Amino acid sequence: MSVTLQSLLAPHDPDLVAIGAPDRDWLTYGKLRELSDQVARQLHDAGIGSDDRVAIVLPNGPEMAAAFVTIAQAAITAPLNPAYRLDEYAFYLEDLKAKALVVLADDQGPAVQAAQQCGVGILRLHVDPSDPAGVFSLSPDGDVGESPSSGPPGPDSTALILHTSGTTSRPKIVPLLQSNLVASARNIEASLALTSADRCLNVMPLFHIHGLIAAVSASLAAGASVWCAPGFDALKFFGWMKVAKPSWYTAVPTMHQAILSRAARNADVIAKSPLRFLRSSSASLPAQVMTALTDTFGAPVIEAYGMTEATHQMTSNPLAEGAQIPGSVGVAAGPLVRIAHEAENKIIAGTGEVVISGPNVTLGYESNPDANAANFFEADGLRWFRTGDQGAIDDAGYLRLTGRLKEIINRGGEKISPLEVDGILLDHPAVTQVVTFAVPHTKLGEEVAAAVVLVEGQVATDQEIRAFAAERLADFKVPRHVVILDEIPKGATGKMQRIGLAEKLGLGAR
Repeated sequence: MSVTLQSLLAPHDPDLVAIGAPDRDWLTYGKLRELSDQVARQLHDAGIGSDDRVAIVLPNGPEMAAAFVTIAQAAITAPLNPAYRLDEYAFYLEDLKAKALVVLADDQGPAVQAAQQCGVGILRLHVDPSDPAGVFSLSPDGDVGESPSSGPPGPDSTALILHTSGTTSRPKIVPLLQSNLVASARNIEASLALTSADRCLNVMPLFHIHGLIAAVSASLAAGASVWCAPGFDALKFFGWMKVAKPSWYTAVPTMHQAILSRAARNADVIAKSPLRFLRSSSASLPAQVMTALTDTFGAPVIEAYGMTEATHQMTSNPLAEGAQIPGSVGVAAGPLVRIAHEAENKIIAGTGEVVISGPNVTLGYESNPDANAANFFEADGLRWFRTGDQGAIDDAGYLRLTGRLKEIINRGGEKISPLEVDGILLDHPAVTQVVTFAVPHTKLGEEVAAAVVLVEGQVATDQEIRAFAAERLADFKVPRHVVILDEIPKGATGKMQRIGLAEKLGLGAR
């Protein structure tokens, strides 16, 4: 089995299409391999070797997908969010010890300014719109460094570096090996039974593990194709679907909900472009949304469970008809998945912290022995990673998550799962989105609160929503505060964030 990105692409028919985009010709696998060789030479000539770190700041689209795939075959990639500010770029470039930064040819923005301040070399990415999607060339700004003597990356070479998105502490550096990427791409390929006939419509940001691995790498592992939209836009989604004719797409729950809101007026597109399945990951998909998606698209919705340290996928609902269980993130889909004691380093039965072990799991955080000691442990002859999620595995092997351990609400000693409250509130006919979170309380420590978005045209008061919850939940689980919003604040990847939401909404201690 191939264990580097380069060998992952090697077997595919050169005439098969690989990468597409709006108003562009398709890039074939043969041309993608030629592009990979060209990029390797250009990096070598610019003094970049397989042990050097190359930050990438590009907009979503085919060039970002191709840049990741090709650069990772010759160096270490570090995609960064194009929306960062100057000080954020300076922090990440320094923290990564980046040798070079790849930007668009005419980019003079904060990433370039940060690279100049930090002494990081700049590589300009040039695109001819008449070329197939994803084709580009690189040229360095300024002097070319010495050509490195290092050879191509091996299975144990680092291929991708990402930061965790911590909310209260310094982000941790997660190095992922070539073998990690290949293992995860193969796991997803197998879970979804991908073949060269499949096509993914990618709307996920490509600085995030979800898009890089599930949409791009898994597709390329299967000899399939990926059509790269310029980001997510619910207003344009069905137009892209009509043009791309995908067999599947993958997204976070908030994106799925936005797509659902426009599905009724695009029933003809759905009928003419039938999907084989839909995939959801990176946050819990409410059971109500899974059911609505299945009914709307007439296709199974595959909820998966992933995180950066696992090179994305850990579990996935099976593809077989009727095997998807709403409210569950499925069965182990690559790594071993077990439940561990939340404080002691041992595997247990029942509810506890979800832990994983396998070839797609990072070997550890970089230069962070305290985090490694807290998050990795040895048991039953294996090395386990603590995910930070609480859950339980049923007799059929399906994993149900209770929530992030840090997000479990502790109300005077009573532990409340935000996901449970979310599920109840979403049953209210006027509620379309909800995120339950903790607010500080002077006596209880924490109290339950919820932010909701109403269905367009529907009306409900906070008191009515609380009364609805009170009929279905124990009293201590009922939100004491319900905030009705036009839109719930989201992070850079489209996920709703519970931690810090009370502060964002101005809800202080009561």
